[in-house]
Order: sequence, then structure tokens, then C-alpha cells
Amino acid sequence: MAELDTVLSLVADGDEYSLHAAADQSRFVLRYKPDDLAADLSGEDAERFRGDYETVKSQLPEGSSDQVLAQLWDQGGYSWLAGQDG
Repeated sequence: MAELDTVLSLVADGDEYSLHAAADQSRFVLRYKPDDLAADLSGEDAERFRGDYETVKSQLPEGSSDQVLAQLWDQGGYSWLAGQDG
């Protein structure tokens, strides 16, 4: 499972959420820290997330990492893809 061995770098970090991504953006991990949940996104989910992330960032140019990532988690529906982190 080479996909799981992909090195992820921190892209955005807030008090409640963090986002990590592969250098080629083929995989993202969106974490909700208070409940130790993570959505591990690859393939078509990663492609959709990449577009959604850019859209929300452009809609909230002054938004904090938590504001942007919360928008994706709640209204973007990525919380439905989450499971226990670790």
C-alpha cells in the first residue's frame, strides 16, 4: 500500500482543524482535532477536495485556517468521509 506511505506536509493548521497534503496533491488528510477524526482523501475525493478548498479559500480570503477548513468539514460534506484518526 504505497499510497499510505505518501509523505504529507502541513498545509493549514488551526486550533480545531489541520490539513496535510502530498506534494502532488494526490492525497489530503483533513483532521478535526477535538474528536480525533480524520478524512483521508485520495483519488476522485482528492480531486474534488482540491477544487473545493481553492473555492472556499477564495470566498474567505481573510478567513483563518479553522474557518476555511470548518466550512469544508461541515458544509463541504467531508465529515461524512471521516473516521477515527490514528
